[in-house]
Amino acid sequence: MSVWDRVVGQPEAVAQFQHAAQSAHGGGSAFGMTHAWLITGPPGSGRSVAGIALAASLVCPRGGCGDCDACHTAMAGSHPDVEVVRSQTLSMGKDQTKELVTRGAGAPSSGAWRCFVIQDADRMTEAAANTLLKAIEEPTRATVWILCAPSSEDLLPTIRSRTRHVGLKIPSRHAVAQLLQSEGVEPALASFAAAASQGHIGRARALATREEVRTRRALVLRIPRSLTSITAAYAMAHDLKKLAESEAKAHSQEVDEGENREMLAAFGEGATGISSAKVKRLAGKAMSDLAKQHTQRASRSVRNELDRYFVDLLGFYRDVLFVQHGFSSGSLINPDMRPSIESAAQLDDSVMTLRRIEALSGARSQLEGNVPPALVCESLMVQLLHPVTVGALLPT
Repeated sequence: MSVWDRVVGQPEAVAQFQHAAQSAHGGGSAFGMTHAWLITGPPGSGRSVAGIALAASLVCPRGGCGDCDACHTAMAGSHPDVEVVRSQTLSMGKDQTKELVTRGAGAPSSGAWRCFVIQDADRMTEAAANTLLKAIEEPTRATVWILCAPSSEDLLPTIRSRTRHVGLKIPSRHAVAQLLQSEGVEPALASFAAAASQGHIGRARALATREEVRTRRALVLRIPRSLTSITAAYAMAHDLKKLAESEAKAHSQEVDEGENREMLAAFGEGATGISSAKVKRLAGKAMSDLAKQHTQRASRSVRNELDRYFVDLLGFYRDVLFVQHGFSSGSLINPDMRPSIESAAQLDDSVMTLRRIEALSGARSQLEGNVPPALVCESLMVQLLHPVTVGALLPT
């Protein structure tokens, strides 16, 4: 099984990456390889997976065989020459980028290439992007920058012009279902998860393997029929935010506690002759900075959870629109909810449904900005209850 088997439903992109890997290892066209890549595609298309697979193919002596130690460690995130940069906050700053550029100036430790995969390159501030631009303009011989973003328009024009762009598409339901089945998921559940995830591979895997994720999806999809009054709308907004906060806390608590233990250990916690009081005094500023990072990460996690809920609701209203226009049941994202979808389709016309869809899209955009999640949720619930001109109730 090669590293490319994990890049689902992207044959054109894989062919281009394979050509680059071949060139990087001394075969094929000399123009197949470049030192800066930009991989774009909608959420769930597998941008990060594709970027890591490309990095693995460069550090693998056989171009991504999938069997060797280099491939295994690169895909697992433990290869010394493959660094995956995951942004845990709303933005990626200049200082963090300067550290990456400094490390990028070093030579590979074990092979011919050193790769940096930046998962959320669209979150770089302008100062951070300009810092990275200098490294891309004057690349070292062995360093490869692989930037991942939803769209090329999310990056500075100067960055776009100096990278090779590869666009990904949303994988088909069939491709996602096949992937899940290859991982041991029962066919019916794989088919359900592939449809409900709307082609988002990570979401599909979570739906197929975690009952609590399926339960949470069911709770979110009850919202349309629960919005019966303004009071209910505000209550639903509050509940939705609390649900996202609970899920985000469950994800981050173990990580936060582990980082706290590591930080205290670095300042002598547990060492002979050093009291806990002294450790806390020495580690005071470092622990304070770490707490700020945890707060920022928690904020990002809440927004990510809410975005997943909004995508589920988008799928519901998309199904309502399909029913209103007479499409077949085989086109539905949520065939298991057909009675609720048909009921909603009869209550309003397609214009109202489109307004709800646009309100959800606007809410998703605001989550990427600095609008408080509570305000986003409240505005959205009111618009879902009483659809009006797009954006009329969304905060700016």
